[in-house]
Amino acid sequence: MQDICLIFSFDVSSCPGKMVLEDFPSVQMPFEWLVQLVPPLKTRAFSISSCHSAHQNQVHLTVSVVMWKTPYKRKRSGLCSSWLASIDPQQNVLVAVWFKKGSLPPPPPSLPLILIGPGTGCAPFRGFVEERALQNESDPTAPMIFCFGCRNKDNDFLYQDFWMKHSQNGGVLSEDKGGGFYAAFSRDQPQKVYVQHKIKEQSTKIWSLLSQGASVYIAGSSNKMPSDVLSAFEDIVSAESGVSKEVASRWIRALEKAGKYYVEAWS
Repeated sequence: MQDICLIFSFDVSSCPGKMVLEDFPSVQMPFEWLVQLVPPLKTRAFSISSCHSAHQNQVHLTVSVVMWKTPYKRKRSGLCSSWLASIDPQQNVLVAVWFKKGSLPPPPPSLPLILIGPGTGCAPFRGFVEERALQNESDPTAPMIFCFGCRNKDNDFLYQDFWMKHSQNGGVLSEDKGGGFYAAFSRDQPQKVYVQHKIKEQSTKIWSLLSQGASVYIAGSSNKMPSDVLSAFEDIVSAESGVSKEVASRWIRALEKAGKYYVEAWS
């Protein structure tokens, strides 16, 4: 799966050095020193969330506005995500971009898939589903399971209509085709529910697909999600095959070495 990179020029007003000086206003630093100390802004990479066959003249991105507080309680927002959100769709804004090869290779239509993508991690899998839906119009395709997660169903259920469409009436994510779409809404009930819980709920089906040679694709935050999902897969392999957790862990590592367990995570 390709990534798209947005290029930003050097901007002192948003650099970390300026933020530090705002937190410690007593520090007197000449402007020319600051310019020499801070590096140019890095490019921002985003997974493409559309299928080229379905949108030949377009590239879709799925971007969440990043917001946080510094240790001194100053509110900050992501430079690139905030800028993209501020663009008026009616205006022609020129953005310098380039494409590079991503870490999630496009799967063939005959390959069963287990997709895990909470939040904006769903971006590459929207393209996967679009592509497979087109392929399915001419020839039967292998089953796909997709586990999505967000905080609230009513607030941040990204592409809800899209997933529902393809999980019903024999769609490529439907249980009729041996797959399924499963969503975890972590804040909609007292006890938090995450994608790893949905994975374990589908233990039998996931083990069946793994036994058929399915590939696992995981995308999203690099915080705890990838390790929690890995642990869930180890539990499934252990429970369904009757082996120890240690053996199950080696089984998953072998899957990764064979190019059938992919993780694309970001901070």
